[in-house]
Amino acid sequence: MNTAASSDLPYLDAFPGPSREAWRAAVDKVLKGADFEKKLVARTADGIRIEPLYNAASGARAFRSEAGRWHVAARLDHPQEQAAQALAIADLEGGADTLTLTPAGASAARGYGLVADDVATLDRTLGGVMLDLIRLRLDPAPQGRVNALMLAALIEKRGHAPADLSIEFGLDPIGVLAGQGSLAAPWPEVGRRIATVIAALKQRGFLGPFITIDTRPYHEASASEAQELGAALATAVAYLRALEAQGLPLAEARDAIAFTLVADTDEFMTVAKFRAARLLWSRVQEACGLSPKPATIHAETAWRSLTRRDPWVNLLRGTVAAFSAGVGGADSLTVLPFTTALGLPDAFARRVARNTQLILLEESNLWRVADPAAGAGGFEALTQALCEQGWSRFQDLEHQRAGDLQGMLAALANGHVQQGLARERDAAAKGVTTRRTPLTGTSEYPNIRESAVSVLDIAPVGKTTSRPSGSTAERNPGEIIKSLIDGAQRAEALIAPHQALAIEALPSHRLAEPFEALRDRADAQPTRPVVFLATLGEIADFTARAGFARNLFEAGGLAAPSGDGFAQRGATDLDALVGAFRGSGAKLACLCGSDAAYAEEGAAAAELLTEAGATVWLAGRPGDSEAALNKAGVSSFIFTGCDVVETLERAQALASA
Repeated sequence: MNTAASSDLPYLDAFPGPSREAWRAAVDKVLKGADFEKKLVARTADGIRIEPLYNAASGARAFRSEAGRWHVAARLDHPQEQAAQALAIADLEGGADTLTLTPAGASAARGYGLVADDVATLDRTLGGVMLDLIRLRLDPAPQGRVNALMLAALIEKRGHAPADLSIEFGLDPIGVLAGQGSLAAPWPEVGRRIATVIAALKQRGFLGPFITIDTRPYHEASASEAQELGAALATAVAYLRALEAQGLPLAEARDAIAFTLVADTDEFMTVAKFRAARLLWSRVQEACGLSPKPATIHAETAWRSLTRRDPWVNLLRGTVAAFSAGVGGADSLTVLPFTTALGLPDAFARRVARNTQLILLEESNLWRVADPAAGAGGFEALTQALCEQGWSRFQDLEHQRAGDLQGMLAALANGHVQQGLARERDAAAKGVTTRRTPLTGTSEYPNIRESAVSVLDIAPVGKTTSRPSGSTAERNPGEIIKSLIDGAQRAEALIAPHQALAIEALPSHRLAEPFEALRDRADAQPTRPVVFLATLGEIADFTARAGFARNLFEAGGLAAPSGDGFAQRGATDLDALVGAFRGSGAKLACLCGSDAAYAEEGAAAAELLTEAGATVWLAGRPGDSEAALNKAGVSSFIFTGCDVVETLERAQALASA
């Protein structure tokens, strides 16, 4: 809310400037005594206030290293080399300029992923791809050191000058530890290996970045925005310490680091999170005595927001997330195809994911403004609040100790991170199960007659548990690259586990899973379970609650048809209602009507339906009539804010008994 007249708009001087006091007086008049805080002020998972109105404001700016378009990235995660090669070419011809190689075993592969046991296979998988004309990224994964060396070997085999290529090598053993629960060696040894690989790659001319700080494991375990930022900073500092301990200058260690953040469906918080990430990384660099350089940030749309039911809604989720990441200043972006939660996406789903970005770039021109949110009071306030909260979370992680470990590694080893995320996960689950966090197409407005969408017909890749018995720890990475070029297998470059570090792995959840399990259970029945909506009075009297009840029951896969009702001369024909119940084959009946209808006819209808063999529920809060309705046979009430998942579990049991 800008109270100052703009010199560019002199005609505004003819009108009185609005004041916050005048606005608040108008709001209070509309609220009619209702609590302002409860009605118009929301809070994020971190407790940050979301005000209904903000004044124009300015804040610290942290720009990208290169202004202009963000890079459109597509994941390459098909395990069959010919199919992967065809998909890569289609993505690049269709507008992508970045390929993210997602190896089998990576958490991001979701059970699929590229399979390449030697450089020749990787070469065929990227056949026809001109590596000097695109950007390449490696997703963090187990055996990340070998993945990086294999990619370097491919570059040398093809004769490219490494300095002419843009490659992010994706080393992130801390992220892999968080998501999968183990490191193959003690942390000092892991740090030594990372430093050795980086030195070898830099010596051969590669520019990096070499380390990717991946916050997806934390986000998928229900991290809030501040928790995600705190984890990113604490992980970055852990790598800075490890590389500095191996003799790498701090400035070079900083330059080796890039970030992958999650773009979620909350536009305001996602924009603020990306802006805050840049500011916080600058602050860390200043604290290290460095002159700040812009962070390199890749964005990926949120896995946890995807749904298996009515997956077309994922197109909207992906669009909001992509918009938010673009406005927030991501350097590159991956939009997960809308069928990702169902299996390996086909060419159509991948094309739609690419085009989501291309439309935002080419038609909406989002890239033409360096920081579109600058000066907007809401975004500036949220950015500053996230900077404060993220820094506080970072400091909390830095204070952790576990044996010889400190900071992020100690926080993972002693369970501090897991406990914090578990609390956040419980709160998020409560929001979903009560539908205070609505999931369109799943918990709200479900379609129990939805048609199936297509995914690629391919089985997930089995996990390899075998490890080499010998150790190649002392082998020079340059020698490994040469042997890989000469045809050596991946296994020859692996290092046998030694005093492995194990922790409790972070779980990966999608918000929709509780409702999807209910729908799957209902769909598995020989016939779909049915709930009879026992409507009272005229259509205008029961439509709202009948719609609420149908929406609720269908979220659990139960059919809940309703018609024109049983109104007769201003009342309800209870005989016709009971007869319709008997003919429906249902075992559960839910009364739907107005408060007046419940007071006048609710008890009588409940008694008759109970006598007819129904278990009777009622849509709405019972109020003062609860005792009388219970006595008449109403055994449960459904209402806004109830635990919908628990309610649907009981409804399924009753309807299927």
